[in-house]
Formats: sequence, C-alpha cells, structure tokens
Amino acid sequence: MTSPDMVIWLQERTPLGILSSEVLNAMVQPAAGIAPLIQTQVIPQGSYLSKEGNPPTALYILVEGQLESEITNKNNTVFPCGFLPGAVIHLKELLLDELTPYTIKAVTESQVWVVSAADFRALVSQYPQITQAISRQLAQELAQVTSALTYEQERSVALRPYLVTKAQRGIVGTSRYAVRLREQIREAAADRKSVEIFGEPGLEKDNIAALIHFSSPQRREPIIKINCGILQPRGADLFGRATGKPGLLEWLGEGTLVLNNIQELPPELLPAVAQFLKTGTYTPVTRPGEPTAVPRTSKARILIVSEKAQSQIERCVGHIIKVPPLRVRKADIKAQVEYYTSLYVRSRGVAKPRITPEALRRLQSYDFPGNLKELKNLVERAIVQAGKGRELTEEIFWAAQTKKKQFRVNLLNLYPGLRRFLRSDWWPDRINYGFTVVGFAFIVGVLFLGPQTRDRNFALNLFWAWWWPIGLFIFPFFGRVWCAVCPFMIYGEITQKLSLWLFPRQLQRWPREKSEKWGGWFLFGLFTLIFLWEELWNLENTAYLSACLLLLITSGAMIFSALFERRFWCRYLCPIGGMNGLFAKLSMTELRAQQGICSATCTTYQCYKGGAEKGEGMETDGCPLYSHPAQLEDNRDCVLCMTCLKACPHRSVEFNLRPPGIELWTTHVPHNYEVALLLLLFGGVYLHRLPELQTWLGLELDLTPFWLHLGISLLALLIPTVVVFVAYGCMQIFNLHRKVRPFIELAYGYLPLVLGGNLAHYLRLGLGEGGKILPVTFATFGLSGEQLPILVAHPAVIAFLQGATLIFSVLLTIVLTQKIARQPLRNILWQHLAAIALGLSMWVIIVF
Repeated sequence: MTSPDMVIWLQERTPLGILSSEVLNAMVQPAAGIAPLIQTQVIPQGSYLSKEGNPPTALYILVEGQLESEITNKNNTVFPCGFLPGAVIHLKELLLDELTPYTIKAVTESQVWVVSAADFRALVSQYPQITQAISRQLAQELAQVTSALTYEQERSVALRPYLVTKAQRGIVGTSRYAVRLREQIREAAADRKSVEIFGEPGLEKDNIAALIHFSSPQRREPIIKINCGILQPRGADLFGRATGKPGLLEWLGEGTLVLNNIQELPPELLPAVAQFLKTGTYTPVTRPGEPTAVPRTSKARILIVSEKAQSQIERCVGHIIKVPPLRVRKADIKAQVEYYTSLYVRSRGVAKPRITPEALRRLQSYDFPGNLKELKNLVERAIVQAGKGRELTEEIFWAAQTKKKQFRVNLLNLYPGLRRFLRSDWWPDRINYGFTVVGFAFIVGVLFLGPQTRDRNFALNLFWAWWWPIGLFIFPFFGRVWCAVCPFMIYGEITQKLSLWLFPRQLQRWPREKSEKWGGWFLFGLFTLIFLWEELWNLENTAYLSACLLLLITSGAMIFSALFERRFWCRYLCPIGGMNGLFAKLSMTELRAQQGICSATCTTYQCYKGGAEKGEGMETDGCPLYSHPAQLEDNRDCVLCMTCLKACPHRSVEFNLRPPGIELWTTHVPHNYEVALLLLLFGGVYLHRLPELQTWLGLELDLTPFWLHLGISLLALLIPTVVVFVAYGCMQIFNLHRKVRPFIELAYGYLPLVLGGNLAHYLRLGLGEGGKILPVTFATFGLSGEQLPILVAHPAVIAFLQGATLIFSVLLTIVLTQKIARQPLRNILWQHLAAIALGLSMWVIIVF
C-alpha cells in the first residue's frame, strides 16, 4: 500500500482521521534517509500483542484480522472487548502515560501497523495538535455518554414502578396442555406481533407474558407491566403529552408493554389501544385548545393479559393464547407440587418433605377454582402445618375438597374390609354363578310345577312378599345393587359366552344414538304391559304366570346378549332395570371415581375398556354398562358390579355415602321417557288397589268382562298423570309473570312419593305373608307345616307403617321439589298441593 493510500485509509477507517493531513503524512512519509514511523507486523493466531498492567511499547493500528482483550484482574473496571480492522490500540495510554488495562490476543492471524512508543511521543511533541484533537474528541464522546446516561436515568425512573425484572420457571408439566402452551410461547417469542393471553384467575398469565419477552431476541430490552385499571382515561401516562413529558410507550423504546387486566381498561382508551395494535402508531394527548398532535410511531411490543377474550382486541393481535385451567391439567399437578415445594424449602432452608400418594390423589381430585395460585398456597400451608421432617398427608390438604365431594364419605376408606370384599371373587361372581343361577332355575321350576297359589307355593311367596318390598326398601340405600346379582342378566352372560364358544364372531356394537332415543320408551311399553298383565290375569296369585313373566324378561336378556356386546339389555331395555335406575337416583350411596386421578394418572382406562392385570388392578372385561366411573353423574347407569373397583390400579374408584338424591338438584339431566315411567309407576299404585279405589269412589263395577277391566285399569294408571298435569297447568296460570321450571324437571320431585306409595302397597304382602314362608315351603312339597313358626305383623302395625311411609314420602317430595325448583314456595304451591292430595288418596286406598 502506497503512502497516499495509507493516509486515505487512516482518514476513512480509523479514529486518527480527525488529525490533519500534515500529521498523517509525517507518520507515513518519512524524510529522506529516515525510516517511516509505521512498520507492518503480522501477529500469528493465538499470540499476544500486549500484556495487562505493562507500559505500552507501541501504538497499534489493526489492518486485517481480529483481536480481543482478556481481563485477569477481577478488580479491573474495564470490560473485555473485541477489535476489528481500523481499531487504534494504546492511543489513550500513550497520551496519558498509563499502563495497559488488558491483555490483547489475536483471535485470527492479524496484520497491524506499529508506531513505537518513542516515535509516537516524539511525533506528539512535534505536533501538539494531536493532543488537542484527541482531547476534543474525548470530550465530545464524554458529553454523548453523559447525555445517554442522563436519558437512561430518566427512563429508568419512569419505568421502574412497572418494571418486570425476570420470569419465573417456564411451564411445568408434561401434559398435552403444557406442551401446547410451551409451543405457543415459542411461536409468540419468535416475532414482534402483539399477543393476547387470557384464562381464569390464578393461572400466572403475567408470567407467561414475561416468558414470551425473555425468550425473544429483544430480551435485553425492558419489559413493564401496568394494570389497565390505573391508566388515566385519556391515556396521558401511556401515550404522553404532545407538549409535556413522554409517555410509557416513548420511554419503552423497543421493549415490551404488558397490559394487565385489559377488561378494566377505560372505554375511552380502547379505540386508541386497538389502533396502536393495528398500526404501531399513537397520538400524544393534547390539552384543550391545543392543535391535534402528530401521530408517532413506537416499536414497543404489546402483550395483553385478561381473564376473558376481548372481541375488540382479538381482531388486532397477532397471537392468541388461551391458558388452560388447572382442572384440565391434572397430569401436571404432581410436577407443580414438586416445583412449589422446592421453591418453598429452598427459600426457607428446610428439609424437603415427601408427599404421600393419597395426598396427591386428593389434590388431583380437586378442581382448584383458584388454579396455580391456590395450589401454591395449599402446598406452602401444608408444609407449615406438617412441621419439620413430616410427610404431607391427605389430612393436611383438607381444604382441597371439590363441591362435588362435599357431604360425601368414601366408605371404602372408612371400612377397608368392605373394599376387600367388593374386590374379592365373592362379589358378585361367586354369588351369581354359585347361587343365583341354580336358585333362579329352581324357583322357576317350583312356580311351574308346584301349587299355583301364594299360600301354598313358597316361590310365589318369595317373589311377591319378599322380593318386591325388600327391593323397594333397598333402593334408598344402595340404588341398583339388585342388578349386580340379577338372574336375568346372569343367564344373558352365560348365553353370550356359550354362543361365542359355539359360533365365534364379533358381537355387534351398541346403536347408542337410537338406544338413547327409543330404549326408554321400549321399556316403558314393556312395563305398561306387565302392569296390565299383572292386574288382568292376577299374576300375584298365579304361580305359572309369574314364572312366565320371569322367563320373558330372561329371554330378552339372553337374545340381546347373543346379539350385542356386554349388557345392552340392562342398559337400555330391561323394564326392571329401568325402574331400578329411576329409584336409584334417591340412593344415599353412589359409585364414582376421582376425575383428577383418572385424567392425571390413568392412560389405559381399564375400568371402562377392560384389560390385563396392572398394579393392584385386576384383569377384567370392563364395565358391563359401558359407564366410566369418573364420568358418572347419575346412579341410573351403574349396577354396582364393582368391575371398575377391581380393575382400577390407581385407587380412584370411590363408594360414597352422600345426601339421598343429591344428583336430582345438582348434576341431573332429565329425560322424557323417565318421567313417563315415573308416572306409570305412580299409576301402578292405584292399579294394584283397584278394588279399594272402586269402594272409595262408590263404584260397584263387575270387572269380569275383559274389555271393561282393561279400560278401568288404564284409567287407574292415568289418575296420577292427570293430577300432576292439572297441578302444573295451575302453576302456569297463577304464575304468568313468574318463570316456572319445565315440567320435565319438576316431575322428578314426585319420585319419593312414587317409591313410598309402592313400598306402602307391598308392605301388606311383606309383613302379612312374608313371615309364613316356612309353612308355605312345606305345603309346596305336600307336607304339613302347621306347627312351624309364623312371624307376621298385626294389621294395625302394618297400617301404621304404611301411613308413616306415605307421610314421610309426602314430606320428602315437598323438600325435593323445592330443591329442584330453587324457587319460592308460592311459585310451586300447586305441585305441593298435588303431592299432598295424591298422598291422601293413597292413604285412603292403602291404609284404610
């Protein structure tokens, strides 16, 4: 490179360009016979140019390559830096006679121009303007630094009240919701588009906003969070004033602004915020009388946090993140508990406690309306309550109790022996295949071959005087427990297994949609026919006809079991099962599962699908009614076979003691066909007491003619239906200005009276004839049983119990109706009057 080229290069590429051409020429163009001041030197890669703390030996100008500094003294206030071509090294040290502040090393092979220290000092003595020029430049740089520092100090003061210094740990957990949330955060951090983050309270949405910022390329820029509720209505603090102090957007620069609780934003500001989100421009606030300010542009990024999505904002933002509530992320609760426990013990310096599996299951069964904040508070409080070195047990998390679990006691935990029995082979398999199958066949045979009257056939006595009253009495306690040992379906299962063995095939799947729509009406029709058959042919006192009834129901179970998988007949078509499912709604017990455990821990769903043995879960074929215990909201679809209890490896299944019938005013979904069956069973009480009903009404009709008997029977069945509809019509008429709940909902309020009326009817048989079972058994086989003991109640006792049952049923009907209606008593007074009237009428025809 020639001397003129060197001068030009120094002027254009180095800080020495402020010097005059005369000085630069003196450096590169020496006098005759004298060597030039600048010498060229090559520094090999990895070699050192100078050492920290030594006097500088030369002035270096980097021409090619790359150098970097290293600091070995920890007390050195100079920051390490890199040098690129054009850098002038040791200029200040030579002018001020200082030691080198750092060691300089060649990152790559580098070429430098070297001016020895003695030559440079001689040049400075010859040309004082060098010192003056360098001093002026340093003064200018100092002024610029001072100005920038002053601006940063003012900016820091303006932003400090709202500054977010760091984000907490990222999204905890491995559920699909957590994975998706992390993906959304990464997508939002990859660009500068605005983001709306919304979700329920307590989800740490502001921390998600911080994660987006600190994961972005602008992470070194400031991030501030401001609550929209404190913003001035005109937005002066956000947008600034045209002739006054800047607003937060101007101070923020390329940083991030988090608008927290956007739903609290003053309505006047919403258009301005929406405009800024769309265009990135805003207009400073002006005082009255001042001209409208010129719009300004800001490079700040906006992150919006709210509890609900804002329709006006959604159209303006680039990303929308809906944060899932903790109740759908039950799989992450264990990791969250571990995280919060670690945070707490680390900050307090205490030993980390162990959380028991039972405590974790309780947390997973809770819905956490307060979400993550509530979970954090629960964990911290539990650690404090547990004390030093103790486990976090289920009892410590007593507050984690969902509303669905209120007033419920898990009998399986209270009585471990009950759990062992229900998980054993005895329930119900050994009972069914060791006793029910044989016993049912024997009873049907006796009904066909034995004497045909109830006073001489023990099987007929057992069916009408024992089975009916005991079954009705059990419903309020154990719901559909009879269905677990029902002989109809046991023979159906045997038929299913034999048919598959003889003709291997794939059983048909359930036509669920059609079955849900028409199955209830099918069993309603069957029950109507059974009632009429019972009345018209006197089934109560005709053994072979009673046997035919049992065989017909069994045949239905066997036919449909041969066609469809599992217990299709029990779920949709069985008339006895329909009645059992209706009355089971009043039960004080229920089988359910902890939804949190099922969603957080279970991946196989063995209770529903069946499967091999896993953990403490046994091998089963799955729920025979295709009901998942965690999704049960109604006792109608559970037969208490305990298959799910045996299959579950996570101890999620519960057998709860609960307020009787609580589902009817909480989770219940009404159905038309159920209401029809309820009214049919209601009418059955009057049909069973047709002679007494005629006497009470003063009618003396000869029911020998079939069609007359049939017509009167149908009218008897319709009596409660007419009264119920008239009462509802009166409610509609007398509550024109008040909304009354739909009939299909209120009709379930009569359910206790329907059950009580049927039980009161069968108490006569149960208490009056059931105790004669021993002599009747002897008479069945042609033996004399006159000397055998008889245990029957006095007619007055029977009448008292029947009356008490009806009174209690009417009271329960009134209470249940009020719970279902959730309205003042005057709004549904007519239904209460109808219940009282029906109760009195049943008192007359049953007790008197």
